[in-house]
Amino acid sequence: MKRPNISTKVVLRIAALLAVAFLIGRYTGSKESDEHMAHDGAVAVTSWTCSMHPQIDLPEPGKCPLCGMDLIPRKGSGSDDIGERMMSMSEAAMKLAEVRTAPVERKFVDIEIPMVGRVDYDETRVKTISAWTAGRLDRLFVDYTGIPVKKGDHLVEIYSPELYTAQEELLQAIKSEKELEDSENDSIRMTAKATVRAVREKLKLLGLNADQIVGIELQEAPLVHTEITAPIGGIVINKHAKEGMYVVTGSPIYTVADLSMLWVQLDAYESDLAWIKYGQDVDIRTETYGDRVFRGWISFIDPVLDPTTRTVKVRVVVENKAGLLRPNMFARASVKARVGEDDVVVTSNLEGKWICPMHPEVVKDEAGDCDVCGMALVQAGQIGYVSNKEVKKPIVVPASAVLITGKRAIVYRKVPGRERPTFEGVQIVIGPRAGDYYIVRSGLKEGEDIVVNGNFKIDSALQLMAKPSMMSADDMPEAENVQAAPAGNSAPALSSDTQKALSDITFAYFAVQSALAQDNGEHAKHTSMVLGKLVRGVNLAGTENGALEKLLREIAKASENLGEQMTIQKQREQFAALSSSVERLLGIAAPPPETKVYKVFCPMAFDNKGASWLQAGKEVMNPYFGSAMLHCGEVRKVFGERTGEEDQHESR
Repeated sequence: MKRPNISTKVVLRIAALLAVAFLIGRYTGSKESDEHMAHDGAVAVTSWTCSMHPQIDLPEPGKCPLCGMDLIPRKGSGSDDIGERMMSMSEAAMKLAEVRTAPVERKFVDIEIPMVGRVDYDETRVKTISAWTAGRLDRLFVDYTGIPVKKGDHLVEIYSPELYTAQEELLQAIKSEKELEDSENDSIRMTAKATVRAVREKLKLLGLNADQIVGIELQEAPLVHTEITAPIGGIVINKHAKEGMYVVTGSPIYTVADLSMLWVQLDAYESDLAWIKYGQDVDIRTETYGDRVFRGWISFIDPVLDPTTRTVKVRVVVENKAGLLRPNMFARASVKARVGEDDVVVTSNLEGKWICPMHPEVVKDEAGDCDVCGMALVQAGQIGYVSNKEVKKPIVVPASAVLITGKRAIVYRKVPGRERPTFEGVQIVIGPRAGDYYIVRSGLKEGEDIVVNGNFKIDSALQLMAKPSMMSADDMPEAENVQAAPAGNSAPALSSDTQKALSDITFAYFAVQSALAQDNGEHAKHTSMVLGKLVRGVNLAGTENGALEKLLREIAKASENLGEQMTIQKQREQFAALSSSVERLLGIAAPPPETKVYKVFCPMAFDNKGASWLQAGKEVMNPYFGSAMLHCGEVRKVFGERTGEEDQHESR
């Protein structure tokens, strides 16, 4: 018999537990809603039971005599004639459950991608002034770094014996050329002229410019000191030599940087790369100038991803003629993109334009060459841009409408033509997330009504009605009657009831972890409350396990602390303590039957202090960062059944 899929079991159990949370709330918390469901077009309910104590079987609605929870209709006693993956409810029940629907749309999605980084030098505008020949630095006109200079300003006076000798050679060559002007031998005259040209070229190679060479020829005397001038205007950012030093050919003396154009080096998360394109406009803000916006252009996207931070370096060119920006300033940036079908970035201002591949600030109406580097311009479409006229609007759904479990994406669609609101689960194929929306590849049509709020409650309610959840294709198998403690643990075997209760605690923990990974603080709060109730309901009579009893108190306290937090950041802080306690629980009681539990560590959590958590699937789903860095982390350990050498290797 084929072994059930582990992730399927996990998701089903999570759905059931969330249903308990939902029942504790107000979805089925009113007797009025139960009666309405019984009489609003449905078959009369003849049997009522408790979701926590299925042995209860009463002919009328009311409270469970064991736990006080509201009773629910027993399967087959009051359901409409609908499919097994459908659910029908009254309008009043929809309001109580806060179920809202919205039509599937085709529209361009505008998203804003935040990034952070720092201001840096433009490497193409940084020059080093070095000695072109060996000599002594007799005068440095720039005494310290930070001094602004203009192109052509004199920076150094150097005495060079080699340069002095070369000047003498030039004067002697010119003298010989004049003496041989009247020679009848053409070969001798040509040789003399060639010698003058060769010596002039030699002086240029030694660092003299044309004006300096002309000055030597006019005064008919060599220069004792030669000036070295600034090749560009900018700021002297490094002073490598001191006055009076002897230098060799190539020794650096100054470094000059032109700060009129700067780079901003930004970090883009892996999940945002689909929307970042070469040449996009970028709005940049700094701590110094508050909300003042500096405009730049993306000039380079690193082809290699940093495996530690899961980010890619994005280089932005920004003008700085006013000199307000300074290298190493902290920068906050944002890129706005409009997304079309097939994940293309739509733009209207670049329609029919030509862009330089090296300098994206150069945009022209016609083909030609770049004014900066001379490269041939390319059409905007060649680097990923299309206009509104060239692409269709994508089918999109709100992110809140999609339930993601492993490789499956589920939405609940409203069935048309039903007297009572009826919903059915549909598996869809989604593309990348674009802001508050998901792009839908297949599975939905424009105009269909889908649930955008309350879908998790519908899925959970299906479980309580003993219908299959759309979050899983299979039903969860029953646990074994008795499961012993892990090998090497001296604790006595646990009863089936105790083991099942501990398994429920583990699955409830998974629900909290999943909610935080999806940035859903409300679900995290509800599921942590359910977790606390489950822990307090564990019966340890006859077990005589003091360590387990103490640990359960810790888990209950951590769950309550998490549920009391109002912000998701505070919830994540409490989740770290909860994870530590649940991990120790796995050392006392084995994981749920046929279930692998993965311990994952993220080194960047809590200001790079690092933190661990447990999850049911192997794919990393980070609860401390959520969508910001969803896959940041690595599997450190695997708890659970070992079926082969591969599993044993994973645990090592």
